[in-house]
Amino acid sequence: MSNIYDLANDLEKGLRESEEFQALKDAYEKVMEDPSTKQMFDNFRDTQLELQQKQMQGEEITQEEVEKAQQVVELVQQNEDISKLMEEEQRLNTLIGDVSKIITKPLEELYGEDEQQQ
Repeated sequence: MSNIYDLANDLEKGLRESEEFQALKDAYEKVMEDPSTKQMFDNFRDTQLELQQKQMQGEEITQEEVEKAQQVVELVQQNEDISKLMEEEQRLNTLIGDVSKIITKPLEELYGEDEQQQ
């Protein structure tokens, strides 16, 4: 039987070589090449992270912060390169989610069987 870590490393290599990852990498590099697009993307990411951090700490997000975030999202969505990057990121996330379901299938089956016996 193969070493589980070797299989995980093979999976990581396969992910790097996947069409989804390569498309994301290309889209990311295109965004990073243009200073104004990069600035817009960085602002978008900073806004996202700030709101996520507040949520995780249980802090209330103000209406002003919500409106600011909406404006940033609207601006970002108008940029073709950033929109493409976000689409490619979603495609890769879907792939990773599918792989995660496959990896966790033995646990689901184990616990599913246990629940059926009760």
